[in-house]
Amino acid sequence: MESNSDKLLFVSMSDTVGGAENILCMVAAETGSPIIFLKHIKKSRLFVPGWLKVSYLTNGLMLIGFLKLIKALYHYRKDYTIISTHPYLNSYLGMLKRIGYIKSDLLVRECTSVFTRYKGVKKWTYQIAYKLGYPAVNLIICQTDIMKNQLLEQNKFIPEYKVLTKGNPVNLNHILKKAEEPLNEKIVNSDFICSAGRLITEKGFSILINAFANIALQHSNLKLLILGEGTERRNLNNLIKDIGLEERVILMGHIDNPIPYFKKAKLCVVSSVREGFPNVLLEMMAVSASSVVSTLCAGGIEAIPDIIKVKANNVHALTEAINSVLCDNSKNNVIEDYFKDRTPKNYINSILREANRLRPKCTDATLTVVDSY
Repeated sequence: MESNSDKLLFVSMSDTVGGAENILCMVAAETGSPIIFLKHIKKSRLFVPGWLKVSYLTNGLMLIGFLKLIKALYHYRKDYTIISTHPYLNSYLGMLKRIGYIKSDLLVRECTSVFTRYKGVKKWTYQIAYKLGYPAVNLIICQTDIMKNQLLEQNKFIPEYKVLTKGNPVNLNHILKKAEEPLNEKIVNSDFICSAGRLITEKGFSILINAFANIALQHSNLKLLILGEGTERRNLNNLIKDIGLEERVILMGHIDNPIPYFKKAKLCVVSSVREGFPNVLLEMMAVSASSVVSTLCAGGIEAIPDIIKVKANNVHALTEAINSVLCDNSKNNVIEDYFKDRTPKNYINSILREANRLRPKCTDATLTVVDSY
């Protein structure tokens, strides 16, 4: 580390299982730094190393966690670098910095592009949050250049030099170790395509199911496994019944460790319509290499080597891509080079270097970090 790891603090809204939370835990573990969760989720499946110093502020309303955070931050008010994720939390910490309660550097990461994902009142609340808190942020970290450009377009008060594009880190050794764990016994001897994520419309699982229906007759022994849980389960179940594939399209529910499924799959698919950046894609690439198809649902995907890329929200394009991979036995693998600069250590060091570089410019302590996770 290029900075004293005792001087870093990570803050997250909750310990729910998600890409942003996994990344914060990954980097906190790499640096041996404490992490604060405003809310503890009952039966949370987020992997948090037992030796990591962790604080949970409430099991109840998130508002209570926000209120308790003021006291929890007292020890970290000065001479620390605080790193957080999620716009509401980032804004709250920024407001505490604006009034002088926090004097430590504040680096924040953008977990998604809220201005394209949400509309109406929800979008308006985010716009207010950014204006209230982000002027005091030291650095904003964005996952992709597209996310960065959208952020700057919607928030004219943010100087471009305060925004860093940095791709999400990958702990490759940890992924490969998890890939060796056993699968569900009923699946071990099956041939299947695998996808994973929350069952929400943005993940495009209905598009994937329809694409699978187009190739199901040609590949009669193949199943489609979708790992994850969410509000679209009923609609997806109805779709599966309507196309008569109840025995071949399986909604597996939440799986603590999806990586062995990615490794065993004939093909892994990211079918999302839009994303900040799909972290699951990196896990798939780590164990499946050239047997990965992804929609162009986020910036940066077009530059990834050795995977098949297709237009988002297009059943025909996804069908063609899936079929081409299933019918092609050749394997290439240039993924290793793609991952070598994405280690958690490189990730945090590059962010801290940028924050240190910007410090002399930010005499009003308003540096913002955009994370590329």
